[in-house]
Amino acid sequence: MQATGQELPGLRVTVDKVVHHRDANFPPETPHAFVYFLTVSNLSQSTVRLLGRKWIIRSPDGTIEVIEGDGIVGQTPRIPSGETFSYNSYHLTGHPVTAEGAFHGTTEDGQRIFVRIPAFEMIPPADPLE
Repeated sequence: MQATGQELPGLRVTVDKVVHHRDANFPPETPHAFVYFLTVSNLSQSTVRLLGRKWIIRSPDGTIEVIEGDGIVGQTPRIPSGETFSYNSYHLTGHPVTAEGAFHGTTEDGQRIFVRIPAFEMIPPADPLE
C-alpha cells in the first residue's frame, strides 16, 4: 500500500473488536455487517490531526477493493501526545474479507504522516440465521 508522508513512531492503531450483525433489511448481495472498533494511540511527542483514510479490502478470490476518503467518520480528529481517539464503523459484505489500511494526516508543524491499520478478518458465520 502506498502511503503519503512518513510513519510517525509512536502513533499506532489497534483493532479493539469486530462484531458480526445480520439484518433482513440488508441487500441480499451483502447480508452481513461487521462493526469494527478501532483506537488510534498517540505515543509520539507530536500532536497529530488525522485527515483521511485508505482501506484495502481483500476477498478470497483475489478481488481487491480500495476505499479512500476524507475524514474519519466525518471528523478530522486532533490527537495530542499521550491521548487516544476511538471510533467504530462498519462494512457490508456477502463473503469473507480481510481489511487493512492507513490513516493519513499531519503533525502540528505540518509534517505529513500516516499510521497503518493492521489487517483484520470479517468472516460471516456458517449458520445463515446468525
